[in-house]
Amino acid sequence: MRLQPDSIPAVKSLACGESGSLNKGSQALKSVKGRAAPGFFPPEFVVQIKALACELPSTREVPLSRWSIADLTRHALECGLVAKIGDSTVWRWLHDDAIRPWRYRSWIFPRDPDFPQKAGRILDLYERVWEGQPLKDDELVVSADEKTSLQARRRRHSTYPAQPGAAMKVEHEYTRCGAWAYLAAWDVHRAKLFGRCERKSGIASFDRLVAQVMNQPPYTEARRVFWIVDNGSAHRGPRAVDRLHKRYPNLVLVHGPVHASWSNQIEIYFSIVQRKALTPNDFRSLQALEERLLNFQSHYEQIAKPFEWRFTRRDLHALLNKIQSQRASPTLAA
Repeated sequence: MRLQPDSIPAVKSLACGESGSLNKGSQALKSVKGRAAPGFFPPEFVVQIKALACELPSTREVPLSRWSIADLTRHALECGLVAKIGDSTVWRWLHDDAIRPWRYRSWIFPRDPDFPQKAGRILDLYERVWEGQPLKDDELVVSADEKTSLQARRRRHSTYPAQPGAAMKVEHEYTRCGAWAYLAAWDVHRAKLFGRCERKSGIASFDRLVAQVMNQPPYTEARRVFWIVDNGSAHRGPRAVDRLHKRYPNLVLVHGPVHASWSNQIEIYFSIVQRKALTPNDFRSLQALEERLLNFQSHYEQIAKPFEWRFTRRDLHALLNKIQSQRASPTLAA
């Protein structure tokens, strides 16, 4: 479904979008009556508008970063696709196929040469599988990371709670009271949380989190404890693997691929913390922020259940194949 550039014929256009004589136009209207949008635009024109919405404006030499409904309507009129059309009609057509060119999200192509292998073994651990073998009952999986630079902002005026017909009111101006690095570990299958606030992140801070977990049962007696981490400086590479394995012989450090934080379940918990405990940011002191984080951690652990992780190694291969085909697509490359 592509709209070819400069392919619009220079012919007389009816108000409905049909070209040619009135007789031919009326026959076309009768043929599409009952299956086209109000106004009886022919299906071919609807397809052209949808195809235009699926192109970047720059391909049409329009100085915009993304289309809006008004932009699409205006461009259709200016280039002679139709004599008259309303924004609501264009919106209805795009809504039918969930086309929203005004929305966007950031993404990145996998750049780690071992991406399938590294991500695949993490996904296997979520299914309690390691190197093709099911995990034993005394083999545990922990997901860990740091949430850095959590600022405590003391508002210049007190926050007002919600009232009937009025939302919570938070003063715009604030005073900075310092920041914490929040380190947390999530037991993937037992829904247990461990966390601590540190003045700064680093090897020493991360090692204290590991000790907090590994020095208590059932982790201290476990056959193996798999720690899923990213490639942050506190736990990067073979040196971190050797350092932690010497202290805890049953600890297996598992690194995810670069640019794959989505594969680490602790990030899900961090997003919950951000929404539930840290927004809006209004804390009278740095200590108050620490109390909120640790109290929320205890609160959440009481109601938490293991995340329903459904993305498997098979889904990963399907996604990578799709990305590879998009890389080879001339449309994306343009």
